[in-house]
Amino acid sequence: MFVLLFFILFAPGVSELICTSSDLEMSYTFCDSAAHVFIFNLTPCSTMHNSVWNATLTWIPRSDIHFLKIVFDVWYDGAKALFWKELLCSGSDDEYSVCGTLKGETLVSAFDIKGSRIKFPKGNYSIILQGFLDDSENSMAICLNLTMIVKQDPF
Repeated sequence: MFVLLFFILFAPGVSELICTSSDLEMSYTFCDSAAHVFIFNLTPCSTMHNSVWNATLTWIPRSDIHFLKIVFDVWYDGAKALFWKELLCSGSDDEYSVCGTLKGETLVSAFDIKGSRIKFPKGNYSIILQGFLDDSENSMAICLNLTMIVKQDPF
């Protein structure tokens, strides 16, 4: 039973639920077909009346993380809404806990996401999150296809 559960939790192509509530549903799949050890949770699961989301991450990267650039592509109801890049790890004076994580090492981190200050209109959001191990964006550490369904307008 344990082996089957482990396979289901980390099998490629399987959608993983981040959270669900009366006003929000979030889930993700991986962009590639490789198996990943990755768990992401978000609380509170709501877009209403919250200034901060609390996130927890458990990840075993398949490469050393000395450099990490995150790229977000966000679509809202089929139209491109946001493109954003952020350098998280540069190899010197890094402030994030993911920086310096070695291949095969378990990273467990809790952090706040202050993006919930944004009033998200009701609709479907598709988010591609890519993590690159180099500035040229040729070596990918992780790629997630996130789905966010906002079930009611915040107004």
